[in-house]
Amino acid sequence: MKYPVLLRQSIVLTALTTTGLVHAAAGPAPTIEELWTVIQAQQKQLEALKAKAQQTEEKVEATGEILEQQVASSGGHGGSGKTTIGGYGELHYNNLEAGDGTDTKEIDLHRFVVYFGHEFNERTRFVSELEVEHGGVEADGSPLDGEVEVEQAYVEFDINDEVSAKGGVFLLPVGIINETHEPPTFYGVERNPVESVIVPATWWAGGAAVTGNFANGLSADLALHSGLQIPTTGSSAFRIRSGRQKISNANANDLAMTGRLKYTGIPGLELSGSVHYQNDISQVSGDGADEATLLEAHAIWNRGPFTAKALYASWDIDGDAVEAADADKQDGYYVEGSYKLTKEFGVFARFNDVDGVRVQDEFDQVDVGFNWWPHEDVVIKVDYMDRENDNDSDRDVDGFNVGIGYQF
Repeated sequence: MKYPVLLRQSIVLTALTTTGLVHAAAGPAPTIEELWTVIQAQQKQLEALKAKAQQTEEKVEATGEILEQQVASSGGHGGSGKTTIGGYGELHYNNLEAGDGTDTKEIDLHRFVVYFGHEFNERTRFVSELEVEHGGVEADGSPLDGEVEVEQAYVEFDINDEVSAKGGVFLLPVGIINETHEPPTFYGVERNPVESVIVPATWWAGGAAVTGNFANGLSADLALHSGLQIPTTGSSAFRIRSGRQKISNANANDLAMTGRLKYTGIPGLELSGSVHYQNDISQVSGDGADEATLLEAHAIWNRGPFTAKALYASWDIDGDAVEAADADKQDGYYVEGSYKLTKEFGVFARFNDVDGVRVQDEFDQVDVGFNWWPHEDVVIKVDYMDRENDNDSDRDVDGFNVGIGYQF
């Protein structure tokens, strides 16, 4: 490349100035031609380094493509798509005193969960969740006070950019924690009692569902699925949580429907309402437990370090037997406020009011405590709980809980 003489002199003078050669030269000053020769040599070296860098970058990209192909081919049936593995778990220590003296001091591997997912292509995917609770079961199937459960196993299809459909076993779109319940995502060692007694989380079913996510922040879900089968006799008669069938040869005489509308169009705000309907909640005709409807609504407001949550859920069950047992109305609510003092440390307080069907399921409960996240996916929790039963002080419970949880 040839440059005009004036340009060559300007470049040389600039080089002399920036490198300090004008001031630092101890011997005879080099001529402009000599300096121009040096600059041209350096230019060639820079061009050679650029070429090597380009070659290195191309090799890295090629290696990455090969690795992606190997990962994809190793994980899927037929050698196509991508397979992912994730999970979560939590260990609890409970130190609780009850009014009747039946204290609880125990350490429990409450949940150990593994996710397996596979993406067949950009529009079709498989999602699953295998959970072991309370240490699992004995080799012969006898319980260790635990369970092994498949809580999710479905295939989802994207119909278009806004609407998807799925079929299989999936979590129902109800409440705050039913679909998102990994330990680092909520406060408190134990999950809130409203979304245990009234909304029987974790609540899953087998069937089909369609979901729409729209640009204005509105989403809609509609599912047709296996229903509850609540008992009508015994100590758990008309107890909602005892009606979960867990898709083990589940009775499908009477299917249920669940719908949800959710709005997240304003940053930090979530408003949601769900309706669940089943024509016969016991799936036995003539037993006095018939049509049942669950209404649930909640709001989440996050503003910087402060988060407020509120949820209300109510069952309305028809039938002579369920009304005679005063179990036709079962409801509950909770409000929770939390504040993150730092990115890793937050405190919370929650008030719960539960009105279930059993004596032990009718109480008010206050929870206070803190979460510490040494990593965003790892959490250590400590809380104090104080439960006052509505009708039987022997069932009052207070004490503290400690837990450690993770997700990946």
